[in-house]
Amino acid sequence: MMTLRRHLKQIAKVTLIGAAFAALATPASADTTLRGASMFDEQHAFTKTLMKFDELVTQYYNGDVTFDLRLNGELGVEKDYVTFLNQGVAIDYTILAPSNMARFAPSIPLMDMPFLFRDLDHWNAVLSSNVLEPLEKELSEKADIVIVGYAGGGTRNLISSEKISNMDELAGHKMRVMGAPIQAQVFNAIGAAPSAIAYNEVYNAIQTGVVDGLENEAASIQNLKFYEVAPYLTKTAHSITVRPIVFSGKSYRKLPKDLQAAIMKAGKEAGAFGRELESREDAIKLKQMADAGQIKVSEFANREKLLEMVKPVQDKYAASLNATDLLTAIRNK
Repeated sequence: MMTLRRHLKQIAKVTLIGAAFAALATPASADTTLRGASMFDEQHAFTKTLMKFDELVTQYYNGDVTFDLRLNGELGVEKDYVTFLNQGVAIDYTILAPSNMARFAPSIPLMDMPFLFRDLDHWNAVLSSNVLEPLEKELSEKADIVIVGYAGGGTRNLISSEKISNMDELAGHKMRVMGAPIQAQVFNAIGAAPSAIAYNEVYNAIQTGVVDGLENEAASIQNLKFYEVAPYLTKTAHSITVRPIVFSGKSYRKLPKDLQAAIMKAGKEAGAFGRELESREDAIKLKQMADAGQIKVSEFANREKLLEMVKPVQDKYAASLNATDLLTAIRNK
């Protein structure tokens, strides 16, 4: 019996010594894998921006971090991404349209409201400042989604199966809009007939006549080939896109503080990179499609009238969110 006890003590001692050496041999911070998602291919500005984000985090973080970025909608569409981020499953980071986050944080679409920005300089000044902090706080508290930077920069126009160039042709136009109520309210105000349809269903909806078109920026029109069913582009320039780079709050809180700091620094810089990239590429892609005969571009007569018609809708919407001061701050930036 004594021999057996002595033997067991020796085994325990050896095991403890082995564990101690194993602990010494293990790095202080284990490898972290972060999964991202993009609906588009590697040529799209969103994907390039996320790849830049990955590169910058790696540069600013001293530990081991691996990025697993899935492309071409492999993990679903933006509506799915919002749910995943909120629940802390499947993905850790992506780029989202604010309207797709409205079901968790109703005020968020204000940052992407049609006719909000005067021009690219105004848009960039707002996104480079801290003006949008109240919306960031709401998103974090209500959706558990953290904004780490702002990409975007595409100018959104109407595309349709029939030419639209004036108020008469716009009247009753059946068009797809994003899910946030403000999107439908604005286009109702200018005489169109908007309806919210899932993004991955839009092509078929136009093809079958459920709607006659949508509004979008050049990169997405080209990437998803919407021009095949909606070859007429009307230059309403009603939006300059705001596309936050977002991180799951549940994933973010699990990370070391120095990795969190690297993510925030990288997000801000990747956002600036993405804004410059997309705003520059937007005009190029529009010209490519026009030169290839894929779209027929026309101006919208009396666009100033549209700006007048939507302002009361914007004011009412901001008031309903107790965000009148925020809207004023954006307009005055």
